Amino acid sequence: MTVSSASATVIDACDGCLRRTDLLAGVAARLDIEWRRRRNRARVLALPDAVLLELDPSAGILRRYESFRPAAARAAVTAAGLSALCRCGSRYPDRLRELEDPPAVVHVAGGLCALYEPDSVGIVGARRATAYGLEVSRELGRALSTVGVPVISGLALGVDSAAHAGAVEGTAAPVAVLAGGADVPYPARMRTLHARVVRRGCVISELPPGFGAHRWCFVARNRLIAALSAVTVVVEAAERSGSLTTADFAAQLGRTVGAVPGPVTSPLSAGTNALIESGAALIRDARDVVEHLSMAPAPEQPPDVSGAEVELGELARRVLAGIEAGDDTLSALAPVGEDAGRVLGALTELELAGLVRRHFGGRYVRVPAVARGL
Repeated sequence: MTVSSASATVIDACDGCLRRTDLLAGVAARLDIEWRRRRNRARVLALPDAVLLELDPSAGILRRYESFRPAAARAAVTAAGLSALCRCGSRYPDRLRELEDPPAVVHVAGGLCALYEPDSVGIVGARRATAYGLEVSRELGRALSTVGVPVISGLALGVDSAAHAGAVEGTAAPVAVLAGGADVPYPARMRTLHARVVRRGCVISELPPGFGAHRWCFVARNRLIAALSAVTVVVEAAERSGSLTTADFAAQLGRTVGAVPGPVTSPLSAGTNALIESGAALIRDARDVVEHLSMAPAPEQPPDVSGAEVELGELARRVLAGIEAGDDTLSALAPVGEDAGRVLGALTELELAGLVRRHFGGRYVRVPAVARGL
């Protein structure tokens, strides 16, 4: 481990994890395709190095991988004023280890302490938020930070930046999770707020310094917000908003999900109102968040089960295989000619066996094995 007293940065990342991070950056454009092609997106960033290398038929990435120099990577991190924590080290945030695809390295601009707060709250929502959404987001961020609750968001336009703008007015250290390099304010107009968050708390990314984000990076970023948060609150979201993926990730991790209700006539409230209808906590103000925070369970470890260890009927095995292949709704699992009632019974069997879990929107996901202890 290297500690730079001049910049107060900590470099606690092994050669293998640094190489893995550089590989992800190298195949980033190809991952845009893989991310759209695969239904279970968590598996994309969990693909072994050898599989990722095969995504580049020119073998240019292989040459880059084989010539990778860890010392140069560490120098680049230090030059950018960042810390680097890898999943092999003791400083790595434990909450991130619960992901199916924990980042190999977390790059941090600012202090590290906020990464270990057990009662952090994620606030996410629409980029093109309404005045109502911006007001609610900023007030939630300010009020929560004032009572010592760290706020986590993505520093994006709209709800995210409003929440952070409120959070820096309080006392708790905020955390911003970026889709690009932690040293690169994104969008550029958030440069001042980025600097304020770094001074008060930290800005993090799983990608190396200077990295420019690709489309897949934004959804990938959402899983980190969900993992680091004990409670995730969606303020405004359209019916197909990317912010809803953060709620999905949070639910998969066993975290509490809340949503702010909005006018039924507003498209930007369709997603949040649907979350509430599906069982998300109704959030009106910071007091509601704190109440749910006090009741939030410790992050659960999913049961270590597999289809081979549980006796399943033929239909249940077929339905489980369908879910693993990406058919995650009842309509997809029970096509024309299939008895939907029987399929629903098989889904219940799988839920009782701890093999699948139902999430918002009626989607079913495979419960992963216990985190790999990486």
